[in-house]
Amino acid sequence: MSTFTLPNTNPSVSVSLTEDLARDQLIEFPAFKTWLAALQDSLSLQQQRDHVFHASPFRLQKIKVQSCDFFGGGRLGFVKLKAEISNRNGETLPGSIFLRGGSVAMLLLLSPRDKTDEKYVVLTVQPRVPAGSLAFVEIPAGMLDDSGTFAGAAAKELKEETGLEIPQDELIDMTALAVQADPTNISKEKLQAAVYPSCGGSDEFIPIFLWQKEMERKEIEEMRGRLTGLRDHGEKITLQLCPLQDIWKVCSRDGKALAAYALYTGLRNEGKV
Repeated sequence: MSTFTLPNTNPSVSVSLTEDLARDQLIEFPAFKTWLAALQDSLSLQQQRDHVFHASPFRLQKIKVQSCDFFGGGRLGFVKLKAEISNRNGETLPGSIFLRGGSVAMLLLLSPRDKTDEKYVVLTVQPRVPAGSLAFVEIPAGMLDDSGTFAGAAAKELKEETGLEIPQDELIDMTALAVQADPTNISKEKLQAAVYPSCGGSDEFIPIFLWQKEMERKEIEEMRGRLTGLRDHGEKITLQLCPLQDIWKVCSRDGKALAAYALYTGLRNEGKV
């Protein structure tokens, strides 16, 4: 196990690594950089007199990496770490974190041209081993890569999971619109304009995009049951169609879908989509 001091920290923050992880691999890991920047910014806000922790501010003391997983080509994929955060009174904040970085999710709404008030959601059915499922029903989603924009990543995932080629400028970032519409902005923290599905234990954030399209009814029906996904990457995806009004039932286990439905409903009620 090796240890180093986190750059540009005062007081200094020590970082302990596992044997299979190098200093530069962790520092350059996008998920680590994004998480650390957000945490440091949030800790700095304690200097403001109206901050709830101003009287006895918390400080990041040290970080211990407990394990990591690598993807193909030796690319760092997931990191499990523990951050020690405490104040001068000896109080601590929970700091067990599974770092995996951001993902994107898409709400695809298709309407037949002969009846445009009908709306169908394109869903994917695929194995999700972490959930113990071989047929998990959800809206299309995927991890962000190391380059490009959120919209670009969303368009790429849509192509891979549904076969639909969608220009980036046709995608509407519903989470960004919702954050902009928030009149309170209570925390003033620089978090991502995204949904955080498991903020008690993971850094994962998910911007949710909307794409709406009118198509011939036959084209829409032909998508039902289509097999898609990158087979050479182990993806085995079947497409499913669901009436928009039923998504809360059909996708009741998929937090992304429920968030997408809530965002779409709220933004539509306010005339923003």
